[in-house]
Amino acid sequence: MPIRPEDRARYPANWPDISRAIRFERAGGRCECLGECGRGTHNGRCPNRHGAAAYGTGSTVVLTTAHLDHTPENCAPENLRAMCNGCHLAYDADHHRQTAAATRRAAIEAAGQLALVDAPGGP
Repeated sequence: MPIRPEDRARYPANWPDISRAIRFERAGGRCECLGECGRGTHNGRCPNRHGAAAYGTGSTVVLTTAHLDHTPENCAPENLRAMCNGCHLAYDADHHRQTAAATRRAAIEAAGQLALVDAPGGP
């Protein structure tokens, strides 16, 4: 998954090397998800391989490196998992919802609307 520009500084300078080692040296180019993505589409290890057709959709698999704790600074091998794009997106879904909610809240605050939203008896 692409790194958001505002988060780039949170990744170590050697992130491309770390990510490549996880995806191809450790995982052998295959998704390491064992179902923690919550999709319920595979028993055991996900069969998707980088560059191959994804099971179920036929789209081209892009193998990514997921931070299990969603913290880019934590690049310990046990916190990293090679995941196909489908498993990674599903694994991060709750985190993305939380981030989007925080972004919306910040926009409301910046517009001076927080008092209206949080006012007693308000919407």
